[in-house]
Amino acid sequence: MSEKQVTLAETMQNIEQVFNQNPEPISGTNLIYQFNIKGEEEGTYQLHLQEGQATVVEGNDGSPECTLTMSRNSFYKFLTGNLSGTVAFMTGKLKINGDITKAMKLETILKQYNLNE
Repeated sequence: MSEKQVTLAETMQNIEQVFNQNPEPISGTNLIYQFNIKGEEEGTYQLHLQEGQATVVEGNDGSPECTLTMSRNSFYKFLTGNLSGTVAFMTGKLKINGDITKAMKLETILKQYNLNE
């Protein structure tokens, strides 16, 4: 039972790679999302979507339109479609600062990718 746990940094690199391999769902999207991950593995990452390109930056390099704060576990479930953003928000597992419609747009984008680790 030595299943390797994927780190938060590896997950963020995977998001960047998967998005850039298939840029169609993010074409025309120019946004900065910030993820504040709390709990057993913490970190702050930004996802910059510009001109059909995704770039992940550790820390807060720009001014995000939408900041999502959640636990690492909830973050993984959200990315893989196993946790609805609406349910997470309503149950307090997800806090959103900024434009909530941008968070809903992110969930729509994520559904077009297979991010299961």
